[in-house]
Amino acid sequence: MEADLTIYRGYANDREIVVMGHVFKKYAPDSFDLDKRWYKHAWAVIRMFSIKTIADTEVVFRFKDTEIRTKTLKDGHFRITVPYRNVLESGWHRFTVETVIEGITTKEEGEFVKPYAGEYGVISDIDDTFLISHSRNFFMKLYVMLTKNLNKRHVFNEVVAHYRLLNRLGRKDKDTNNAFFYVSSSEWNLYNFIIRFTQLHQFPKAVLHLKKIKTGIADFLFTGSGDHDHKFHQIKHLVEFYPELRFVLLGDDSQQDPFIYEKISKIFPENISTVYIRKTRRGKPAEKVEKALAAMKNRGVRTCYFTSSSEAMKHTLEKLG
Repeated sequence: MEADLTIYRGYANDREIVVMGHVFKKYAPDSFDLDKRWYKHAWAVIRMFSIKTIADTEVVFRFKDTEIRTKTLKDGHFRITVPYRNVLESGWHRFTVETVIEGITTKEEGEFVKPYAGEYGVISDIDDTFLISHSRNFFMKLYVMLTKNLNKRHVFNEVVAHYRLLNRLGRKDKDTNNAFFYVSSSEWNLYNFIIRFTQLHQFPKAVLHLKKIKTGIADFLFTGSGDHDHKFHQIKHLVEFYPELRFVLLGDDSQQDPFIYEKISKIFPENISTVYIRKTRRGKPAEKVEKALAAMKNRGVRTCYFTSSSEAMKHTLEKLG
C-alpha cells in the first residue's frame, strides 16, 4: 500500500515544539495549479474530499538530536508536542517526519517557527476575512469553490497591505516580524490551497489551524459549516501557548467570529489588544455584532468594525502604530 505524508507548519515557544500532519493512502489532497480549466479544478476539489487516511501507523519526528516516535490517530492525523530544553533561536526551523507502510519508507521535511520576541501576535480567520468566499450564501460559496481556480479567487482590496502592516507592528529590526496564525473552520483538506493562495498574494507567512479532515464526497457539501468550537479552542490554545504576547484578532460578521472573540477576551483580559471585524452584511450593522464589540471595548479592547481594509489600516496606524 502506497502512502502519502503531509506535514503542516508547526510552532514553538521556549519549552515545546508542536508539529502536525496526516498520513494518507496513496494520494494526499491535491495542490492547486494556476492554469487548470474549471472542470479539472472542480474534479480536483471533489477528489480532495474523497481521500483516505491511515490510522495507527508509526511516525518518527527528527530535529537536530531529538527523535520522537508516535502513531497517527483514527483520522490519520498526528500532532506531536515535543518538550525541548535546549536553546532554540527565533525564526523558522526545518525538521523531518518519516513513516513506514508495508516496508515502504516515506519521508518529508517540514518547518516550524519560534516567534521573535515582541509585543504582538496576530490571529486571523480566512473565509470572508481576507479571502472572498460568500460564506453566507451556500450555493454561491459552492459555485466559487468548484469553478474558480487559485488565480481566479479574490482578496479584499488593501487587505494584504493591512496584514503586512500588522506583521511589522512594533518592529524596528527589518529581519523580524510578529507571530502570525490563520485559524479557520475550513478543514485540513484545504491546507495546500490556502498555502498556495497566501503565497500567491504575498500574505505574511503563517501557521495554519484548520478543522478535522473530511474523507467523503458528501462531506464536501458542508465544508466550513457546523459548530465553530474548533476555532475557539485553537485560539484559546495559542493565547495560552504565548502568554507573553498581546494578540490582534481579525474576523468577519458572516458567522461567529465576533462572539468567539468576545469570549476569548473575557478569558484573557490582558492578552487581547485589538479586534477587527469585517462587515459582510448589507444594510445596517448587525446589532448583536455591535453589542459584542461594545462589550469588548468597555473592557479595554480596541475594536474596529469596518467595510474596507483601508479603514482597518487607518485604525492600526492611529491606535497601534
